[in-house]
Amino acid sequence: MQFPLSFWDISLWLAFTAIILLITSELTSTPSPQAQVVIDKKRLRITALIFGVAFMITVIMHAYQ
Repeated sequence: MQFPLSFWDISLWLAFTAIILLITSELTSTPSPQAQVVIDKKRLRITALIFGVAFMITVIMHAYQ
């Protein structure tokens, strides 16, 4: 049985997720009087950085091959 996602697909998914999380963390860090955000900004930023590092690892592995 073959895995349906290739290594490149997983790398692209990691990059897309990291970008979305970083944009979200930056948008939630700007204070606005109407919005009451209940998201933990520090945890969101750390998660985004972990996804970014995972993406960089996949890029390095792809370049090594």
